Amino acid sequence: MIGYLIGLPLLGAATLLLGGRRTDKWGHLLATALSGSSFALGLKLFNDMLALPTESRAMHQKLFTWIHVGGFHVDAGLLLDQLSICFVLLITGVGTLIHIYSISYMSHDHDRRRFFAYLNLFIAAMLLLVLGDSYLNLYVGWEGVGLASYLLIGFWNQKPAYATAAKKAFVMNRIGDMGLSFAIMIAFVTFGAISFDEIEKHAHHASTAALTAIGIMLLIAATGKSAQFPLQAWLGDAMAGPTPVSALIHAATMVTAGVYLITRSNFIFDLAPNAQTAVAVVGAITLLFGALVGTAKDDIKKALAASTMSQIGYMILGAGLGPAGYAFAIMHLLTHGFFKAGMFLGAGSVMHGMNDEVNMRKYGALRKFMPITAITFGFGYLAIIGVPPFAGFYSKDKLIETALNAGGLKGYLLGGAALIGAAITAFYMSRVVILTFFSKARWDHNTHPHESPILMWLPMAILAIGSVASGYLFTQGDALQNWLAPVVAKHEHGEHHELLPATTVSLIALTLVAIGVAIAIMKYRAESNPNAPENVSIFTRIARKDLLQDAFNETVFMRPGQALTKSLLTVDEKIIDEAVSSVGGAAVGSGQLLRKLQTGFVRSYAALMLVGIALLLIAIWVVTQ
Repeated sequence: MIGYLIGLPLLGAATLLLGGRRTDKWGHLLATALSGSSFALGLKLFNDMLALPTESRAMHQKLFTWIHVGGFHVDAGLLLDQLSICFVLLITGVGTLIHIYSISYMSHDHDRRRFFAYLNLFIAAMLLLVLGDSYLNLYVGWEGVGLASYLLIGFWNQKPAYATAAKKAFVMNRIGDMGLSFAIMIAFVTFGAISFDEIEKHAHHASTAALTAIGIMLLIAATGKSAQFPLQAWLGDAMAGPTPVSALIHAATMVTAGVYLITRSNFIFDLAPNAQTAVAVVGAITLLFGALVGTAKDDIKKALAASTMSQIGYMILGAGLGPAGYAFAIMHLLTHGFFKAGMFLGAGSVMHGMNDEVNMRKYGALRKFMPITAITFGFGYLAIIGVPPFAGFYSKDKLIETALNAGGLKGYLLGGAALIGAAITAFYMSRVVILTFFSKARWDHNTHPHESPILMWLPMAILAIGSVASGYLFTQGDALQNWLAPVVAKHEHGEHHELLPATTVSLIALTLVAIGVAIAIMKYRAESNPNAPENVSIFTRIARKDLLQDAFNETVFMRPGQALTKSLLTVDEKIIDEAVSSVGGAAVGSGQLLRKLQTGFVRSYAALMLVGIALLLIAIWVVTQ
């Protein structure tokens, strides 16, 4: 039955892609129905798991034997346990809501059927990623997600900028994917196996060096897929795709794959403390990096993309804190799926009512014209900045508290980064809300803002409910922690040192949030200029350019790569090609010389024969004397 979770959306993708234009009229409905069916099946399986004892909740399904060489074999197998079911429900639930939203959002696109096929393909690949019972099966889903994201980001590929954005995302993800492939190779050499169960069983007997190498390679893979430092540059450009793509890929599912990979590999990182620390450091750097970029973005989707980068940084930070942080990382992942998907859909709703305008400086006072969008977006905003009782308050505060309690200098640095990130998040998200829904109206006279149709705002409303209630439900009685404990807390050791009481941490975080909100209100509440000011600080100019990440990549990697390519091309043309051409020229020249001997006259051939006979006789005479 587990296989049907993947099979249903995969069937939808195959039907719409192979059926062609014949499915245009009903393809979007089929894709939505199959995604919803997968969600319903996920709920049933979740209910079945609840009825089982804790130790029996993990379900395995073997589809077929994929590789069988000597004593080594890999089954195309699926694993549904407490961790993967969380992702299944998130992927299919949020995915179905985005399908419903897209019915209306993409109604005027002549390739709507193809768009829904790609959505189904993405969901199927993402489900394979989280349900695979080995690193190799996970890798297939991992690459499938990369392909589907490339197709979705570049869906409007008739625009060169969109095609370029898709290519950039694809290439940078391939760099990260090399890490996963190397991790699989090292694991095979070390353990002779690539399944999660086998590696976990023998991990204690492996050397620290091997485990660290695997952990670092897995981290590289996670940085690519989850847009973490230093492979984060593709995320902002990926906003070129349709807004539902931004919500699906860059809010709820694809960018969380790295968090899943690290959490699933907890048995590796718990035995490789250096790799685990590297994970936490990458998360801390990225959460600050994304937050700083978000402060200067005027494009509403790119501001939300920077926010996604930052929030995923919180999750990676939590995953890098070991058994104490795994559950809270997953909690923030789930709550983030609600409020960030809702905010992306809200951004799409604003664009729908503003003639596809994305510049927030040309919005203002939209709460009067788009009240439902404003309210649902506002719920997501309150959740992401961590205002109680909204979802983000519970998950983010737990991550901050766990980081502070990491102990020693590590705790101060990581906890401090998390607190500073919370303040900056409050500032730039308040900036987004004020410039969009409050302040003064700054749009063009020919723009007539209006509320979106029900198929667009209904998914937003459902996600807004999740933005309010999910955090409370996850923390009641430590529900999510206890649920995930059999998977991620096997290596928990004793009690953790408490640097500050939980209440104190919450008060500090809320104080910093209030400061961030207050600064944003003072700076932007009376904003009336529809154009971005040019006389700004050097910091603002750098932030507008994504902290020079593209300039760095071009200087350090692209230009040297181009120079190397040109050098290799010169070597190929001047040395290798010339050498081959010289050999060919010599052969041709020799042929031309020999051809001159072929006159076509019988007398010439007779004369040559006589000369040859004479030379032969002379040679015989000389030898016999």
